[in-house]
Amino acid sequence: MTPPPARSSETPYLPPGLPAPTPAGDALDAPYWEAAQEERLLVQRCDACGLHRWGPEWICHACLGFETRWVEVEPRGRIYSWERVWHPVHPALTTGCPYVVVLVELPQADNVRMVGNLLGPATDPVEIGAAVEAVFEHHRDADPPFTLVQWRRADEP
Repeated sequence: MTPPPARSSETPYLPPGLPAPTPAGDALDAPYWEAAQEERLLVQRCDACGLHRWGPEWICHACLGFETRWVEVEPRGRIYSWERVWHPVHPALTTGCPYVVVLVELPQADNVRMVGNLLGPATDPVEIGAAVEAVFEHHRDADPPFTLVQWRRADEP
């Protein structure tokens, strides 16, 4: 299965000055961040039982298998839950509030759920079950450069 072309954004949704995400100390999630820079969405999949999962783990929680791989999934899902953030949790967000954080369920990957921001006007209504697609937001001028996976309603241009 070839995923549809990704959407990308060179204009950040959140204001500059946020710390760059860093891979876990054990580098378990490094493939995810590398793929995001290439505008691909990856999750882990257990080789023994086939279960997809996010966040990354060394051991499968379903069968206790140790053999896992990163697989590309379609960058589309549905809003499972959401929250509108009104109070800044970092000094760089003082002018960036409100914003909407969504929990997106990926039905093609065993309903794995991922967190991200919902792009668009922060005061628009948000509907549980609404279709969304990933937007890869590049921060090429950051040190080190990084890419965030954000979400946009699937019906938006």
